[in-house]
Amino acid sequence: MNIRYRRSLPIIILLFITSFGFSQSKEIKIKFIGNCGLYLTDGTTNIYADFPYKSGAHNYMEFKKSELDSIKNDSFFIFTHKHSDHYSKKNIKKVIKEKKGTEYGSWNITELENLENLIPDFSIKAFKTKHKFSLNHFSYLITWHNKNIFISGDTESAETIGTIENIDWAFIPYWILLDAKENKIKIDSKMYGIYHLASVQIPSAKKNWDDIEDIHPLTEQGEVIKIKY
Repeated sequence: MNIRYRRSLPIIILLFITSFGFSQSKEIKIKFIGNCGLYLTDGTTNIYADFPYKSGAHNYMEFKKSELDSIKNDSFFIFTHKHSDHYSKKNIKKVIKEKKGTEYGSWNITELENLENLIPDFSIKAFKTKHKFSLNHFSYLITWHNKNIFISGDTESAETIGTIENIDWAFIPYWILLDAKENKIKIDSKMYGIYHLASVQIPSAKKNWDDIEDIHPLTEQGEVIKIKY
């Protein structure tokens, strides 16, 4: 091996490792926090959906204080509605004070839909959806790096999601699947993340759906779903 080649070899190896690592990072990671709370990131931009909420509200999932501490600086917070198992004014106020960031929901939908001007290769469409316990409930279709992610929140009907084509991951409560079946509504999604399960529902969710390839019950807090793009 000549001296020139030997000297350049470490640089070549480093460039290969760096290039390989970058290509491997081309994925959207979605962490299940609890209830309808999700943390989405492409490694550059950080988005939280329906989090922070009030831990343990309405006998739904609790979360550790460390979950609040781990929130990334300058994040985007998107809420479907303001029920306490989806939204906590106290927690979001504290987080934004300490870590900055911006919150979005029914009160600033126009600004939310303009996030495409702030986040590369990103768009979000808001749908006003029915939730009999909330007058202002929205579901969202996020298109990020050409991947379509639907976030339903607490909406009760499959009517809206049934109008959307080519969804990669649909995050929905179990009753949306029941409504779609009862009303013969076809949902065009490759994968379903079933969330907002109460603790008493988790055993039956695992039993009914664990072996179904395209239905994934979100029962383990901290679980991460990866979507390659």
